[in-house]
Amino acid sequence: MNAITITELHKYYATLHVLRGLNLSVTQGECVILLGANGCGKSTLMRCLNGLAPHDQGSIHILGEPLTRLSPAKLRRLRQKIGVVFQQFNLVQNVSVFQNVLYGALGQQRLGLLTSLSCFASNELRERAMAALERVGLAHKAQADCRALSGGQQQRVAIARTLMQDAEIIIADEPVASLDPKAGREIMDLLLDVVTERGMTVLCTLHQLELAQQYGDRIVGMKAGRIVLDVPRQQVAMDDMQHLYQGETRVDQPPLSTTPRLTPATH
Repeated sequence: MNAITITELHKYYATLHVLRGLNLSVTQGECVILLGANGCGKSTLMRCLNGLAPHDQGSIHILGEPLTRLSPAKLRRLRQKIGVVFQQFNLVQNVSVFQNVLYGALGQQRLGLLTSLSCFASNELRERAMAALERVGLAHKAQADCRALSGGQQQRVAIARTLMQDAEIIIADEPVASLDPKAGREIMDLLLDVVTERGMTVLCTLHQLELAQQYGDRIVGMKAGRIVLDVPRQQVAMDDMQHLYQGETRVDQPPLSTTPRLTPATH
């Protein structure tokens, strides 16, 4: 079964045609690395997938559910199954690491915010939060403020928060872009280890081509709002990945008028 199915997806911002008939499928338990130059439409695609931006044409199915035809209540339940790891962590900086992880359970609780506050959280929630921190190697930092942590440590907290959410799909948008190379590799190792353990599905955008060659099951490349590369990771060539960053790459340039030389999408 596909965890994500995107069919003939189009997205406009006024007259700017950002996504241009995009097709992509990701099977359950698969890790797909998405590459492409700034301005190619990657971030817009990610926003469409997590419901932050409505698309204009085509369809998106998440875990078999049509994203645009769900009631608000069903859409909220579906979003609980999608964990997002951001480039800038999106943590509450002036509260503890433990509290940030507890926030990952917000969508699961009938009483909402109140039951996700550390002073009101149940023993079961508190144990789950500590187990998530233990998994990412930060149990000893549970009571520290997030603002006191390094960038790599903050991204570990963000991953622990996603574990607390019990998501089935992880959308990771440039999760190592703000980290040094050593911390970036550690975060990618941790992220892929965790999702493999739990059988989660991952769509992860990267710019670092050397990392893309080492992680995930498939490499998907975008150029000017279209997918032009879709191959198993072991078969990807560095030249093809580098080509994604050459020539017409942005959606504010004219649409591609010739067939790209990259391996055409097959999924």
